[in-house]
Amino acid sequence: MRRNPLVRRIAALTAAITMLLPISACSALPGGASSSGAVVSKVSDIKRASSHDPTIAKDGDTYYIYGSHRAWYKSKDLVNWETFSDNLSTDFKDILGDIWEEWPKQPANSDLTGNMWAPEVVYNETMKKWCMYMSVNGTNYKSVIVLLTADHLGGDWTYVGPVVYSGFRTDTMDKTDVGKVLGTNEVPTRYLSPGDTEINAIDPSVATDDNGDMWMTFGSWFGGLWMFKLDPATGLRDYTTTYETVPDKSDQYYGVKLAGGYGNSGEGSYLVHTNGYWYLFASYGGLQQTAGYQMRMFRSKDITGPYVDQNGNPAVYTKSVANNWTSDIGVRLMASIKWSGNDNTNVEVAQGGNSLLVDDDGTVYNVYHTRFSNRGEEHEVRVHEMLSTADGWIVAAPYEYTGVKANKKGYDKSALAGDYELVTHTQNTFFQGKTNIADKDSTDYKGVDEAVNITLKDDGTVTGDQSGTWSVDDGTNQMSITLGDVTYQGAFDQLPRDKDLKNVMTFSAIGGNVCIWGSQK
Repeated sequence: MRRNPLVRRIAALTAAITMLLPISACSALPGGASSSGAVVSKVSDIKRASSHDPTIAKDGDTYYIYGSHRAWYKSKDLVNWETFSDNLSTDFKDILGDIWEEWPKQPANSDLTGNMWAPEVVYNETMKKWCMYMSVNGTNYKSVIVLLTADHLGGDWTYVGPVVYSGFRTDTMDKTDVGKVLGTNEVPTRYLSPGDTEINAIDPSVATDDNGDMWMTFGSWFGGLWMFKLDPATGLRDYTTTYETVPDKSDQYYGVKLAGGYGNSGEGSYLVHTNGYWYLFASYGGLQQTAGYQMRMFRSKDITGPYVDQNGNPAVYTKSVANNWTSDIGVRLMASIKWSGNDNTNVEVAQGGNSLLVDDDGTVYNVYHTRFSNRGEEHEVRVHEMLSTADGWIVAAPYEYTGVKANKKGYDKSALAGDYELVTHTQNTFFQGKTNIADKDSTDYKGVDEAVNITLKDDGTVTGDQSGTWSVDDGTNQMSITLGDVTYQGAFDQLPRDKDLKNVMTFSAIGGNVCIWGSQK
């Protein structure tokens, strides 16, 4: 996308001025910005979005969020959001009424209103259309993912047709394309067991590989997460591509197995290509406030996998793992944490349902919903920049994006040394409420990771509650830190804090399959 050269020069000058400001400055500037570089002067000024399972897309100079239950938002800066509506948000019963009556609707779940989940929105270069892939959910896994198209985001949608079904049986498969794909009139038994290949056809994600092939991922818990090829000319399934049924690898109807299976948790699959790899994200655990929802990450050189975490653990399960959201399989992107940069009365908990955007300048953003430690099931959207590491991983910046991006050319080393709080995003914990439920003002929680203190010294050593060494690559923000016997690769990022927009140096890193964050005091 072309940008005005004057705009680029102004942006570069603004960034340079920001770098010269004192690191602790956070006084307000005219126009609602602050000297931290944030686009708002106070955290309370941010106009929040409340959208579950948000997908992020950009059309022109505007960012759009489409979430479950028709929660639509738009923004010019990825910080301040406003709601908008279109024909799908208002006339959904007319647009989706026929497919709802034909497939997902059942006596126990007879209203379409609460059954439009986790849409994906992508631009199809071949069709010259925006494509929305929407989960229309039914009980007993009787769901369908459908395609709608629009000429531009913010505009109206036209229904195209179904893409993939779940919950079919022999006496209902004639209403689906299952017989066409399998070449049989009888449903194989593997589709009747959630411990085998019975899935819920929800949570679509669409990505285009280097060959121009479009792929859609989908699925939830139960039989796992899958993907098959789409036809770019129609946006629907590519029926010319066939798949062999091989346990734990592929299936004739659902395509390539990406992750999960055997009843293990895992949903909301999302693919993004950056830093030399395809990254697969999935949300483990239950989505409620105290049910352990969290984002796990795997990567592969090929879009179809196999996907593995940093320790080489595959994303595809071969057996049931009790409470797999407390296992060491998959890199946990972020946990619930307490440190001085947060409002610890409202700690983020149950983060998940994420999507990612590679912006015009190559910056990668992670967009997810989160609940909070003191707000029940209320949820909001958060956006974090993703930082590249020298060993080909990506990690989340420690604070939400408020208009300040990481300087990939690096920072003066004198600004990097100093006293830091350090948090480790442990894989086997999750928020389980307050230790003392009766104390409404307490910030003493169960399952929240708390900070320890370290010092990055000028001589490259680390002292404090943990000891080791650290270094930074010349001319970049990429860094390495060794704590005990684990070496973490990561990046420095000067950011406004979530609590008060105070500008501090931070780092985010990954090592031994675990992510850590540091925030300068």
